[in-house]
Amino acid sequence: MSVVHRLTAGWLVDHLSFINQCGYEKRKRKCVFNQGELDALEYHSKVRKLIWEGTLHLVQEGLRSGFLYCTAAELSCRKNVVPGHIGCGLAELCEMAKQLPAVNESDHQAVHLLDDETSMSEQDLLSCVTENSSNSAKIVVLMGQKYLVPPKSSFLLSDISCLQPLLNYKKKYDVIVIDPPWENKSVKRSNRYSHLSSWQIKQIPVPALAAPDCLVVTWVTNRQKHLRFIKDELYPYWCVKTLAEWHWVKITRAGEFVLPLDSLHKKPYEVLVLGRVQEDVKEALRKPEDVLPIPEHKLIVSIPCSLHSHKPPLTAVLAEFIKPDVECLELFARNLQPGWTSWGNEVLKFQHIDYFTLLQNEN
Repeated sequence: MSVVHRLTAGWLVDHLSFINQCGYEKRKRKCVFNQGELDALEYHSKVRKLIWEGTLHLVQEGLRSGFLYCTAAELSCRKNVVPGHIGCGLAELCEMAKQLPAVNESDHQAVHLLDDETSMSEQDLLSCVTENSSNSAKIVVLMGQKYLVPPKSSFLLSDISCLQPLLNYKKKYDVIVIDPPWENKSVKRSNRYSHLSSWQIKQIPVPALAAPDCLVVTWVTNRQKHLRFIKDELYPYWCVKTLAEWHWVKITRAGEFVLPLDSLHKKPYEVLVLGRVQEDVKEALRKPEDVLPIPEHKLIVSIPCSLHSHKPPLTAVLAEFIKPDVECLELFARNLQPGWTSWGNEVLKFQHIDYFTLLQNEN
C-alpha cells in the first residue's frame, strides 16, 4: 500500500488494485428510529461535510493523475480474480488447541524462527511467536496448507484466551492497531463471525504490550455505542488519551462512494480512533520528540479490495507521526505486514499461497 496523493484533507491510498464488487440492496426502512439510529444520524450530520469535501478534493487529484478513471472499458480491464473461499479452518484450529497438552513455558522457546520452507506442528505454531527475521518472504506449512510470511514480520495464531506467548515475546510496541470483532445484531444472526463483548475487549493487555507514548489506533463501526465505549471507557482503562477521529472513506475506481453517503442502512466510511498511552502526569505533559502531533479529522480514501473486511494498511499513512524503525503490532489481524507483529485467530487467513503470484526475478 502506498500513498498516491496527500492533501490537507488526508490521503488517497492504493489499497489494492481490485474493486469490491459486492452488490448492495437497500433494506426497507421503518419510519421510527431507535435511539442508536438517532445518535448515528446526529454523528453523520457532524462529519458529512468533512467527508464530502475532503473526498472530493482527493478524488479530483486522483483523476488528474490517472490513478482513478471513469470509463467502463478501463474498469472492466482492471477486474481481478480473487480466489474462492479457502477452507483454512484457522479459527477452528485455535479452538482445538485448547485441548492440547499444556506447554511448560520454562522449557519452551518464546520465538520460532523460520527457514526457507518450514512445516510446523499445530502445537508449536500456537504456543510461541513465529518470526521471519530475513529480508525475503518465507513459507510456513500448516495442516498441508502453505502460507506466505513477509520479510521482517512475526505472528501469533491464537484466540484471546491464549495471548501469553505474545507477552513472552517481550517486545514493547510503539504502534498498536486494533480491529476488534464488535458485537452487533447482524453478527449475532450470523454464524460467520465470532464477536467479543465490551468487557472482553477491555481485557486485552494493551498496557503490557505498549511502549511509552505508544500510538493506539482502533477501528470501530459507525455505531455510536462503540465509539463512546472507546473514548469514555476503553482508552481511559488502558491509560490512553484520545487524540483524534479519522475516517476511512471507500470509493470505486471511478471515484464514487461505494454506497450513498446518506444511506440510512450503511455508510461508505468507517472510523479510526487514535490515542497515545500516558502512564502518569509527567508522561501526559511530555510530548513525543521528533514526531508531528496527531491531527484531527483526517481522511483515508481508498478502493476497498475484494477480500471481505480487509482494512487498508496504515504504515505509510502513520509514518510522519511515528519515529522510524518502530515496533508495530496489529491485533485481530487477518493478514501479515512486513516489519509488523500480528496476532489473531485468523492471522494467516489472507496469507494463503493461493492469494499470491510469484514474481520473476529480472536479474
